[in-house]
Formats: sequence, structure tokens, C-alpha cells
Amino acid sequence: MPVRPLFRLSLVLLSCLLWRGAAGAEDCPALSMGQNVYVPAYSHIYHGNREARLLLSVTLSLRNVDTRHSITITTIDYFNTEGKLLKRFLDRPLTLPPLGSHRYVIAQDDEAGGSGANFLVTWQADAPTNPPIFESVMIGSQSQLGISFTSRGQVLHEQAGRQP
Repeated sequence: MPVRPLFRLSLVLLSCLLWRGAAGAEDCPALSMGQNVYVPAYSHIYHGNREARLLLSVTLSLRNVDTRHSITITTIDYFNTEGKLLKRFLDRPLTLPPLGSHRYVIAQDDEAGGSGANFLVTWQADAPTNPPIFESVMIGSQSQLGISFTSRGQVLHEQAGRQP
């Protein structure tokens, strides 16, 4: 008799819980109920021998990768190279449904962020959830030069009192 997929998933998750910290535990999903995440961004980069600047548009992509639980984004703040707050994107929390996504764009001609711009994003959930993916996507072109690349967010810490 074939093993049903849900039963197989339950066995994998159970083994992850029992063997967390053992060899192979890095394959187990690390669930969370909220995090503060740093997302690098670049409103320009330097190129050539004279460090010419190439202006970039920046898209912050927020993706809920959990298939069962919504997440709530509580803050999205944009900072420049010196760490000065440039913009707060949320007036009220933003809910992303399971597998939902949202984006925010910094225009290519907005060079206030500089080469060390970044976003701080805070999210929370009501149940242990697969942590979302937060990425910045930079794209720019000038004459015959074009570039695009991404940066993935880095968790700074779990929100206090929100661990599963």
C-alpha cells in the first residue's frame, strides 16, 4: 500500500523535531512566528575606472512561502547608506495570504538611498510558519550598459515572545 503524501510529510516533520541539532537537521524547515529582517538594496552602483555611478530601480519583493498560514507585515522602513530613515512604507499592517506576495518600488531616478541602502522589514504570524522570503531586485541601464541582480534578506532576530 503506498504511503500517503500527508503522512509522509508528517513523518519528515516529526523526525525533524526529534533530531533537530543532529546531522541532517539543516534540511528541516525552521518555523517562526515573527522576525526582523534586513534587506540590502542599492539605488546606484559604481562601474569603470572612474567609479561612474549607474542608477538602479529597486523593487522590494515580499513573499509568503507558507501554504497554510497568513503573515502580517508590520513595518517596512527604507534607509540610506548612512543609516538615515528615508521612508516608512506602512501606515497599517499588511497581511499576505498563503503564497501571497507584494512589492514596493524605488524609482531609478531616486538616488537618495545610495550604494548602501537597505530595508528593515518586520513580520509576525499567529502560528508557527515558514519564514517569508524578502528580496530586493535592482535593475538599471545606461547607454549600452545594463545590469540586474538580487539581494536576499538576512534575519536579524526573532521577535521577542514570538518563537514557536
